[in-house]
Amino acid sequence: MTSAIKAWTHSMRTSTSFMTIAVAAQLLVAGPAGATGLTGVTPQPNPNGELAKYYIDPASEPQLSSEQLTELLRKKIKYVFVIFNENRSFDNEFGTFPGANGIYSDGYQNGVDKVRAPEATPGFTQQVTDEPDGVSFTLQPFRVGLKQGATAVDSVDHSHGNFVTINGKPTLWSGLAYKIDVGSDGVAKMDHFAQDEYNRHSKPAAANAPKAIAQSVQYSRLVMSYTDCETTPFAWNWASHFVLFDNIYATEDTPSTPNAIAMIAGQAGETQWVKHGPNGNDTDKPTAYPAGTISEGVFKGVPYKAGSTLGVPVYNDPQPFYSSQFDATTGEARAPSSPSDSRPDADVVINQTYATVPLTLMGKSVNDVLSGNLSPNKSDLADIQKDMAYIAGLNHMPVNWRWYQEGYGLESTDAPGIAAPASGKLYTGNGTPSHAGYVLHHNGPAYFGYLANTPAAAGNMRSLTDFFTDTAKNTLPDGGVFYIRGGFQNQLGMRTFVGSNPDLTKDEVDKVALAKNGDDDHPGYTDHQITESTMAKIVNAVAQNPTLWSQSAIVITYDESDGYYDHVSPRILSYGPDGLPIARGVRIPLTLISPYARTHVVAHAEGDHNSVIETINAIFNTPALSSLPDEAEALKQGNSPEFNRFGPAGFEQKYLGPRDTPSPITDSLLSGFSPKRLAGDAEPLPASFAVTPESVVDSLPHYGTNACKVIGITPENQLQSIATVIPEATTVGAQVPVAKFNGLPGTLPDRN
Repeated sequence: MTSAIKAWTHSMRTSTSFMTIAVAAQLLVAGPAGATGLTGVTPQPNPNGELAKYYIDPASEPQLSSEQLTELLRKKIKYVFVIFNENRSFDNEFGTFPGANGIYSDGYQNGVDKVRAPEATPGFTQQVTDEPDGVSFTLQPFRVGLKQGATAVDSVDHSHGNFVTINGKPTLWSGLAYKIDVGSDGVAKMDHFAQDEYNRHSKPAAANAPKAIAQSVQYSRLVMSYTDCETTPFAWNWASHFVLFDNIYATEDTPSTPNAIAMIAGQAGETQWVKHGPNGNDTDKPTAYPAGTISEGVFKGVPYKAGSTLGVPVYNDPQPFYSSQFDATTGEARAPSSPSDSRPDADVVINQTYATVPLTLMGKSVNDVLSGNLSPNKSDLADIQKDMAYIAGLNHMPVNWRWYQEGYGLESTDAPGIAAPASGKLYTGNGTPSHAGYVLHHNGPAYFGYLANTPAAAGNMRSLTDFFTDTAKNTLPDGGVFYIRGGFQNQLGMRTFVGSNPDLTKDEVDKVALAKNGDDDHPGYTDHQITESTMAKIVNAVAQNPTLWSQSAIVITYDESDGYYDHVSPRILSYGPDGLPIARGVRIPLTLISPYARTHVVAHAEGDHNSVIETINAIFNTPALSSLPDEAEALKQGNSPEFNRFGPAGFEQKYLGPRDTPSPITDSLLSGFSPKRLAGDAEPLPASFAVTPESVVDSLPHYGTNACKVIGITPENQLQSIATVIPEATTVGAQVPVAKFNGLPGTLPDRN
């Protein structure tokens, strides 16, 4: 931006008339899709240094159709890597990224910052009240950094929806459905994030009420906090050098498991619900044990233990059927469980039976692969019979796929003499898989019997160490789709950095470090910068291999928001059997890295995990899941009075299943690729744009305390001279003392 434009913009920001125009503009463009008025791809400000050499103004790019882009992509891209992280909302990580639709701006248009007033930002000011205890306070978004321990914080409420009885009526009290607060007009108001946290953590036993109130206030504060490039400099650097998407959402308005499933299926059981009801108990052609209480007995000739299962759609974080107590598979073919992610008997979901990306990638070999399914009478395949015939009939060559996840198999940390990174004394490996870092409910393919219970398919699920071994030794399959996930531990020997928080005692530092050494970015057990180090190791492994880099696209994204505040209203696409919205969820980050990507731009394509699937479909010429016969039938059947009744009056259930067919509602990621680079009319982006120096990767905090300056990015709040206020100590209600902001209200409750 020129100095003249900067001066003009600054003067306009202070003008009352400008504020009025900004509010009016936001009201005009606000809608169910959370639109900002910006479409397509827009520049980020100030492409300096090496960025300037490779920067191509989006306006100067040729306007190619999706078919033309797809044709070029298929000639260039052979490998798609999906780094699939956990639980961050877009505003929590990128809310002040310059050029994006964030907390204080809609982005940039024609070089001018489209500043947005707080009054025009949904949920910017949130009221928290507790009338019985006389509690009333307001909160607004505020920045936290290293001094507030922003790299390692606690998790907030990301359950689907919870009811309590008030005046004899069930009332939505907390959960994501409560947080986004869908109004009678079908638009989410995004204004209950803070109240949700207060509701969820207040009022245990009366004797603990003051402590409960203090903890509730701290959680209410935490959910409104956000970070910037000081906390996540690698993520911001990749977003600056490549493409940041700012209009991508969680597929399901739920916690992790449904969205881990949706990453490969575009749904979390809606098809199965439509076909077999919420309990999946179609006795004529059963596809799994029915939901509900199960007595010990025999199913299809296989004995099982007593217990209970959950139905569909998948709402929360149950364990998969295979590897649970009901799984009669024995020996090496049995799916692994996790000692760190145990679930009670009642928290096992029925076998998932609908189509997935791994199914379509099987191509003409689909029947051969699934002939080895181990379920009695091949019951795992009951709901994909037409799909299999259709896929086989296309006669496409199979495409490789892998799901690499921390702790699934033998990890480097399982080797003899290797100590746990957090304490150095927690465990030592004995050369056999411990599965200690394995988050079972994050493994999407594990929920599908035709994948988990078919050895030829299950062999594609591997450990995180296997990924690094495959890339180092060039044993990665020759092209394909590769999902990569972290877990409860990190393999880098890193200990969370909380030493910059001057208030913590040594014992508290040790407690936090022991609790938060995971590397999938999930608040509660991970560290932001340890996760970034793991991500950098993954990206470096690809970028430093010339063969891989020259043929790759890397997608870095998340499953869901963890329940952290985001201001953009998701488009509400479907409702579940409980009458609550199940699609879409809160906005999540997504970055596209590739030598053929645009550079220093923000893409505004609207979508969710189906956008990733749609992109895979385009690159590998696989059929859309929504076009497969079994899924297409369910999508048609779902839009009927039987299912429309779960939504508000007049609502049509058009999306009870995958939605990866190109449409304005779900766009692909193709807009993130540069037509000039794909056509050979501009240089591919160098690997150096993606590589993070090992010396930086291996040290904490990353780039010391000047990360934003080192990577050359000024956050939007600084560009607008906005100083956010970190909550200080106060009293609430009947003189209940609350300490200054504590990002660890559950881990360090004495600091509440």
